[in-house]
Amino acid sequence: MVMTMAKKKQGMRAPVRVKRVDDGLSLEDVFLNCLPAFGGAYLRRVYTLLDKAIGMNCPLTLAISGPVTVSGQHQAWLIPLLETGWVAYLSTTDAVCYHDGHRSLHRHKKDPVFEVPIFGDDGALRDEKTIRVTDMAFVEEVLFDQDSYLSEILRRREFQKKMTGSELRFLLGKYFQQQEVRNGVPPGLLATCHRLAIPVLVGAPADGSVFLNSMKLWAMRKAGLLKKYEFDLDLHAEVFEACAYHRWGLFDHPVGKLATLILGGGVPKNYNLQPEPALSQVLGLENIRGYHFDIQIVSAPVTDGSLSSCPPGEAVTWGKVDKDVYQQTTESMQADYSMVMPFLVKALLDKRAQFERMALEKGEQAVYAEHPGAEGYLRPKPGYRLFEKRDDLNKKLLADVKRNKKWLMESLQCRA
Repeated sequence: MVMTMAKKKQGMRAPVRVKRVDDGLSLEDVFLNCLPAFGGAYLRRVYTLLDKAIGMNCPLTLAISGPVTVSGQHQAWLIPLLETGWVAYLSTTDAVCYHDGHRSLHRHKKDPVFEVPIFGDDGALRDEKTIRVTDMAFVEEVLFDQDSYLSEILRRREFQKKMTGSELRFLLGKYFQQQEVRNGVPPGLLATCHRLAIPVLVGAPADGSVFLNSMKLWAMRKAGLLKKYEFDLDLHAEVFEACAYHRWGLFDHPVGKLATLILGGGVPKNYNLQPEPALSQVLGLENIRGYHFDIQIVSAPVTDGSLSSCPPGEAVTWGKVDKDVYQQTTESMQADYSMVMPFLVKALLDKRAQFERMALEKGEQAVYAEHPGAEGYLRPKPGYRLFEKRDDLNKKLLADVKRNKKWLMESLQCRA
């Protein structure tokens, strides 16, 4: 009996086999065959899980913290990822949205951001009126011009109402896009999300300069300096909208599953994970599941006890990640995502391009029969366009809430 069990266990062991990097390998081959152990094995697993989720045609949600727009990473790898049609919606910070507009400003259309040393003379930079973000920098005038532009936009007629933050950022994307076209600069993040109707969710809108400029206009109206300023954020509606998108992924999309890619931690990560407990624990709806795939690249150590660092297993205990599959479909990798995302996205895009070439040669159906994951990779590039469907999705979720009247009314009874 002992010998039989030993042989069975030995049969389950995966041998360590690698390929030489100078053997004409693709980038995908490098991920799969040249990262056998240690931190490299984490990276290999992150790639294979992303590959599996995309191949299943599983809608992907993104949570991104950090200065991704200041640093130009949005144009390097994030926008190419969004343009595949794989991404359903995005959770990020107000600062990411604010700094996204710098390159569209007329006075700063030519290289407003430049490199500086991380450990240089910050006092000298301050004297020069230069703002530093790690090793990225821009002159202080960029901020003043961005503030001026936002203050002008926020006073326009279409903003003079209560709206969700997703609608605010959709409208900002329209105006940023107009500036980018006028000044001949590449599209930014909000402009791309506007074009693709990708909802942009921000869990802490007051913690950034888009909202600070709205606060200025609000204060000016309160002080009698402006006759009218009626823009207001509807936080309840935005959280409800995020829940409606999660419900769509579980019940309206054919796959019936959702995947999330979390880059960094903080509020964007939590906002991306909270629809499940909001739907099940707070609204009391049945058959709600967490993410089928949870792929994280974070730099915070798990021992710090923060949400930023918690692995998918911890999220399982909250219901945010599917408990029945997480051991096969999740990974949390310790890294700075700026170091690995260009390579991950490049490998995924190369695989899509390979399937596109095969489809031209053999026909799509033949490729799908030979490579089942090809259909997910080749989903339409215009994407899910969930922002355009939000009214209908909100109505569906509201109908679920009405049907759950008995549970919800009972939940109002205090049990303290």
